[in-house]
Amino acid sequence: MTVASMAKTPPQRSGSLLRTEVLPGPGEYPGMGQVLEQEERKTSLGSRRGTMGFCWSGECGNRPCWAGHYMPCHAGWVGPTVPLCIYGFCSMMRPIEPYMTEFLTGTYKNLTTEQVTRQVFPVWTYSSLVLLIPVLLVTDFLRYKPVIILQGLSYVTTFLLVLVGSGVHSAQLAFFSYSIAMAADVAYFSYIYSMVQPSYYQRVTSYVKGAVLLGYSVGALLGQLLLSFAGVSLYCLAVVTLISVSVALITSFFLPMPRTSLFIKGIYSAQQGSSGEDNYDSESQDVWVRSVTAAKHVGRMFKRLALDCRKCYSSVAVLFFCIWSATGRCGFYQVTGYVQILWVYIQPHNFTTFNGGVDGISTLSGAAATVAVGHLSLEWSVWGELVLGGSTFLIAGAIFLMDVTDNIWISYTCFFLFKTIYMQLSTICTFQIAKTLKRERYALVFGLNSFMGTVLQSVLTAIVINTKSLQLTITTQFLIYASYFAAISLLFTVRGVYTVLHKQRPAGGNQAERTTNLPEASRL
Repeated sequence: MTVASMAKTPPQRSGSLLRTEVLPGPGEYPGMGQVLEQEERKTSLGSRRGTMGFCWSGECGNRPCWAGHYMPCHAGWVGPTVPLCIYGFCSMMRPIEPYMTEFLTGTYKNLTTEQVTRQVFPVWTYSSLVLLIPVLLVTDFLRYKPVIILQGLSYVTTFLLVLVGSGVHSAQLAFFSYSIAMAADVAYFSYIYSMVQPSYYQRVTSYVKGAVLLGYSVGALLGQLLLSFAGVSLYCLAVVTLISVSVALITSFFLPMPRTSLFIKGIYSAQQGSSGEDNYDSESQDVWVRSVTAAKHVGRMFKRLALDCRKCYSSVAVLFFCIWSATGRCGFYQVTGYVQILWVYIQPHNFTTFNGGVDGISTLSGAAATVAVGHLSLEWSVWGELVLGGSTFLIAGAIFLMDVTDNIWISYTCFFLFKTIYMQLSTICTFQIAKTLKRERYALVFGLNSFMGTVLQSVLTAIVINTKSLQLTITTQFLIYASYFAAISLLFTVRGVYTVLHKQRPAGGNQAERTTNLPEASRL
């Protein structure tokens, strides 16, 4: 066989791998290397010109896709990311949400502001506290997709009850269903990491989070435009919201199912080699053996959780950023959850207010600030805590001014500043924590931070809102929230000053040591 005939040999498919017939090496025939390289380039170009498709399995491109085309490796992230982004956008596009207080207290539901403040809204806080940890533990075991479907069902149930229900108990049930959906957020933000390769984590994370922020902003702005210029009713906004979350529910069924979980798979892999009892063939195991094996895995999971918690929070630097993440989350959701009641107090019986516009624009501004902070060049390990302290003081001032003013536009402006600054600071905490953690501990630490924030929020709600002896007005409640952020600001300012003085103390030391960020070399 001549060199030319061998070079023209068509590629043969074996299984799911694309390969060519074995040829002599370049050293045996002069110019063979160039010939093979040209043929491979032609084959690659021909495949790119062929029928294009997506690798819907989310795996490497060594498998045929739905179009019968063998995709390159980089296509594997598209299949799971596209439906997940569509789901995130539709589930967050809720035009009625900025006007929920007006809808419940208006002619549609006829609830009083007192009932909404003390009997309806607190249900979401307390239910989230009870549901967050069970959902966090079950999500990985069920491999994410069932929990995402549960979240979609919870959203549909919530707004169906909001539309057709009546009375306090119906509203409470709606907010309980809403708390299930909020607790299931951990599945939405964790699902994609079980479907794509680690090299695409940054890209898919930006798409998934961007879809959520864009969906919320579009929903709020759409509600504002329909209300102000089209003259639609709040009931129609609730119908549009129900349609949007129903589309999200339908989309969730098209998500590819992950083959394995992340956390439990890591535990099983670590223990499989040292435990011969777990190596039975799955088909030959009876119910008792499987139950014992599952119990052992659960025990290992809790043991691993305890050890990881101790390691993650042993670093003082990580601990303080986690403290701000938890306390900031508590204050943020407390303010955003009850700010509509404050606006009703400032401007009562006015359903043409610009709640939706302010909420949507402030979300877009916060997203832009989040992107901008990622490009700042600053020694965060030195100045980060001081930045948190100073910026938190601005948040406290914005809430205080929002509370004492009688002008709705000043209150709107203060809310805009509050939300923008918070998103910036939350991003700083997120990437500073992530810099010192291993990838498998992200969900654990961020989940625990969310849980602690919910615990603080429940305590604050019980004291400020549900204590019958106090009966605080909405303005007094926001004064307490401003004081809460002022206390956080004082703590982090003192801590930040100490950190700056401690880091800058060795004036004659090595400059490289002083500019080192958080201890990435010893990742927790």
